[in-house]
Amino acid sequence: MSRTIQFSLTLAVLGMVLFSGCRTESESDAGRSETASSGPESTPAEPASPSGGPSESGQDETSTAGITKEPFGKTAEGVEVEIYTCTNANGLVMKLTNYGAIVVSLETPDRDGKLANITLGFDDLAGYLPRHPYFGATVGRFCNRIAKGKFSLAGKEYTLATNNDPNHLHGGNVGFDKVVWTATERRTEDAVGVEFSYRSPDGEEGYPGNLDVKVVYSLTNKNEMVVDFSATTDQATPVNLTNHNYWNLAGAGSGDIRSHELMIAADQFLAVDATLIPTGELSDVKGTPLDFTAAKKIGDDLDKIDADPIGYDHCYVLRETAAGLKLAARVKDPGTGRVMEIRTTQPAIQFYSGNFLQGGDDEGGYQQYHGFCLETQHHPDAPNQPDFPTTILQPGESYRQTTVHAFSAE
Repeated sequence: MSRTIQFSLTLAVLGMVLFSGCRTESESDAGRSETASSGPESTPAEPASPSGGPSESGQDETSTAGITKEPFGKTAEGVEVEIYTCTNANGLVMKLTNYGAIVVSLETPDRDGKLANITLGFDDLAGYLPRHPYFGATVGRFCNRIAKGKFSLAGKEYTLATNNDPNHLHGGNVGFDKVVWTATERRTEDAVGVEFSYRSPDGEEGYPGNLDVKVVYSLTNKNEMVVDFSATTDQATPVNLTNHNYWNLAGAGSGDIRSHELMIAADQFLAVDATLIPTGELSDVKGTPLDFTAAKKIGDDLDKIDADPIGYDHCYVLRETAAGLKLAARVKDPGTGRVMEIRTTQPAIQFYSGNFLQGGDDEGGYQQYHGFCLETQHHPDAPNQPDFPTTILQPGESYRQTTVHAFSAE
């Protein structure tokens, strides 16, 4: 063997030894995550992620899974915003931004394996900065409505913005959908995702107490989008958090959702007044256009709803009350075969059929009924209705709620 060859081999061996001793920052961080302890007003979620090993498709879990981060634009105040692209082992893609902790898009396969984005939204940050229909947003401190923007705690009355005249809606003029969150990438053997955290200061939008809130969006190798909420406070305050995705399982921009087949696991809904505030009465769905106890097309009875504009915007009280994840809804698009099944620890789900969409630029050009929402949550106006499950978080307690969206195709 020549001296040249010996020298080359020595360099190669040394290089292999040095490389094997290195580990990237992302590898050392892999698998780290934080969980909030559950308190009296929440139930701990059942594990949503699968155990380690090959994915259901037979692919190696590490073959395609990953997270990338790119600039998404700047707010009017000049704050830089990022977009995170999360890809699971089966090739599903979830995009998130730290502005509003928003789900920008979610790509899932149809029965032929073709990927398409199934959530409504915008291509860039500029679309989200003006007022929009809460596309993909994390909503809080209190999702849905509070009557006349007022509630009382410990004998003190609090006044909130009436941004849905005459009521308060989705946290007010500058809710959680309009703030920049702190983002941390999360990787485990079973999932990729992003944890968003935000401190809502005492008095923000009229709410009492400093509220520290986290939401983790995860895309698992079981083809699930898991949403984990947690929060703590230093003063008693209402908390009701949800994700506000607009879904179209045929693909965003493909047309209306009337042909989607929907089942909601609820026998009752909350009766409401003309301004969509619950009257306190739980009404039976049987014999009404609101009956989705058996799967039926959304459009079958939509035009029978007595509302202006016509359509669904109702809170359903889920049938199961046991602790842990429970079935809330199942939706199928017959054309593509895509199926979404929702399980949650929350007691209710708001079904909204996109009635107010009018195709404007601030709505992404989406027309009426081009998307639907299934928002897991506590009851609207709960701070003013003592017979509803409480939404008041106390100091020393920990709020935690989980919702799992499982995707498949038939």
